[in-house]
Formats: sequence, C-alpha cells, structure tokens
Amino acid sequence: MGQQKRDFVSVDDLSNAEILALFEVADRFEADLRGHVGLCPGSILATLFFEASTRTRLSFESAMLRLGGGVISASEGQSTSAAKGESLADTVRVVGGRYADIVVLRHPAEGAARVAARYAAVPVINAGDGAHEHPTQTLCDLYTLWRQKGNLHGLEVLLAGDLKYSRTIHSLAFALARFGSNLVLRPFPGLEIPDSVLVRLERDFSVDVRRARVGEIKGLGAGKDAIYITPHRPHQNTFFTDIDDEELDRIDAIYMTRLQRERLEGGEDPTSCDRYPSLDPAQFQGKRFKDTGIMHPLPRVDEISYDFDSDPRALYFRQAALGVPIRMALLAFLLGRIEVAAPPPEADVEREIYRSKVGLRCRNLRCVTNSPTERYVVPEFIELRLAPPLLRCVFCDHEVEPTLIGHSESRRLHRSNAAEAQRIGSARRVYFEDEAQASAAGFGNP
Repeated sequence: MGQQKRDFVSVDDLSNAEILALFEVADRFEADLRGHVGLCPGSILATLFFEASTRTRLSFESAMLRLGGGVISASEGQSTSAAKGESLADTVRVVGGRYADIVVLRHPAEGAARVAARYAAVPVINAGDGAHEHPTQTLCDLYTLWRQKGNLHGLEVLLAGDLKYSRTIHSLAFALARFGSNLVLRPFPGLEIPDSVLVRLERDFSVDVRRARVGEIKGLGAGKDAIYITPHRPHQNTFFTDIDDEELDRIDAIYMTRLQRERLEGGEDPTSCDRYPSLDPAQFQGKRFKDTGIMHPLPRVDEISYDFDSDPRALYFRQAALGVPIRMALLAFLLGRIEVAAPPPEADVEREIYRSKVGLRCRNLRCVTNSPTERYVVPEFIELRLAPPLLRCVFCDHEVEPTLIGHSESRRLHRSNAAEAQRIGSARRVYFEDEAQASAAGFGNP
C-alpha cells in the first residue's frame, strides 16, 4: 500500500491515538512473535549506529527478522566512511534506497536524526541522538506502563538519577505529559533536568511545576524536595513554588537511569558520583510502594540492586523484551505494511522558520549544526516569539534569545527590543547574539 514517507525522529511524530493503536498491534505481535514473517518479506532494515548499543540495535534487527525482512548493519562509526569524513547526509542518501527500505540511526550529535530524515529517501527512525531524544525507547516505556497499569492518564511516575544527560528521560517526560501523567523529578545533585525541558513542559504542555514531598527514600538523593509536574491546572500556573507542597500517597512507577558518564562535561567531576543512587527492595516498603513498578532503560551499572531482580515490581527486563513487539509495530507501520485507525498529529500552528548562514548559531555545542562534518547544515530556528525574540533550534530544540537584529539590505543593526528592530520584516531579519558576531558578518550601527 502506498503512503507518504513518515519518519520517527521525535515522539511528537506520532499522535497519542496512533501510539495507543500501535500498542494494540504490538499486543498481537507479542502474542505470537513467530507468526508474522509474511508481513515484510523483501524489506531491508539498515541499522546505522555511531554510538554503542546492545538492546536498541538488536531489538530492531530482531523485529525486522520476525517480520520476514532482512537487515544490514553498521555497528560503530569507525567502521563506516564517516571515519574518512563522509557527511551524514551522504551516508543516508546512499543507504536509503537501493540498500535499504528503512533506516534506524543512532548518532552522538543532537539533531542528527532530523538531518538524516531530510536527506534519506526512506523512513528514518531516531534510535538516540546525543542527549536529545530516544523516542523508540519512550514507545517501549509507555507500552510497558500501559500493559502494567492499563492506562497512562493520571499515573504518578518518579524519574530519578541522571536527568540532565539522559535522552530517555527527556523524551519520556514530554510523552507522559502529553498523556496526562504526573511526574516527580528526583535527580542526583548536579544532574538536574535542563531548564529548557522544564520550560517546554510548562509552555507546550500546560503543566504546573511545583515542589513535592515524597518522603525520605534512602538512596534517591539528598533532601526531601522533589519537583512535581502535574497537567492542566488552569488556576495554579506555578513554577518552582514551595507553597503548594504535596505529599504523594502513591507512586505508580520509578524510572531509574544510570549516570551518563560518556556525556559528562569538563567541569563535572565523575568521582563525586560515587554516591550515585542505588535502589534496593528494602527502601520501598509500605503502602505507597506496594504496586510501584521499577523501570530502567538498561544497561544498569550499580543503580539497581540485583536483589530487585526477583521482586515482582521489577519491570526492567520486561521493558527490554517488549522492545521487540513495539518496534515490530513501528517498522510495519512506517513501511506501510499495516494501517491504524487513528489520525496523525495535528499540524503545528504555523510559525516562521528563521534560516541564515550568517549570524545566530545554536548555542548547544553538541548540536548537529556545530558538527565539523556537517557544515552543509544551515542553522534553522522556529520563531517562538518576535518581541523580544525567542527562537528554538529546529534540530536540537535548544532555545536562544538574540540581543541584536540586523536588516539584511541596509546592514544596519538594532537592539532586539528597539522599535526599529520590530519594523523589520521577517524576510529581512538577521539575528545576532552580540556585536562581535554582527560585525564579523558586516553589520553595524547606522
């Protein structure tokens, strides 16, 4: 059956209805993993992994083989022509088409999957782009919770550990907010969730961000305070308030993450992480934790005791197993081999896209637009607000507030809050962070 190419770069690429419909398909696959080899015969999956992976890569390859298709794989960047300086765009142009019918990509640069989706002629699935997103892990996590709890709305989910660099946490937080779950954020000190994630949760998902008391849970970090995120409370639009403390009477799931040592920055001391949280069954006694599912995207290091493995509340190995049927459903859907009776995501409110080879660049040094091998990628920003200007990187979602605006024809420069700047039409605007950046591009004061 023919269909327009669809990619899965972000969890936003599927509507809530589509996600729930894919869960139903995954349930059918899970009931008989060997019974669907006739669904994708002749289809080839290419797994391009420029970072290490075990579960994600093998579960995708297993999923395609169980659908009756074939697999070709590049399991590390140094074994590809990227080691010779080949761009990601050229790689996916070659692989997507005669080589393969669908591409699964893991890459260290944030926003790399969106670049690949633009240049590949076949569907691209994001299997993790730096610390940005990991949407198929999110599908697996949501599917696990849905099977365990029967629904996603109104769940109390505690996210713990490394919330700063865990791309799994960032994707999951957005997805749970979409489904109306409540989030409790309990980071290891120094590894708090980025402010940009909290701002987006509040602005794009209409949530409240407040303090909450979750009690003294030994091993989950210092202090009693956690951040509590609840959906759609129109008369209490608070941000980091302490006056609305809430004691949670239940926690449906604790999602633990390992320390992402490979992403620690120069100023961060990994030796301080010797006190990193470790979960043990003895910490989770009492009524509040009776039905708490313990989740982890794996691999674990020491953050979950092996004593938890035999506890009926441990879900992490079940999570990994469910990665196969949900990825079978996703592959079959994107290849057009199955249809779901659900509408796609609604089109976003039309916003201006700012694109320029000079001036403003993404401040996120891990963004694909700052990668030396992807210099052909021109920075692009969604204009979230015009006065004062607020822009979000199309590729990695990092936000920036430029302080200067230039006129592309007169080359005159104005403060972004000046009336003269606001009169410059969108097509003639050039944004800058500072005067040095503007001067280098040939812009100056009248």
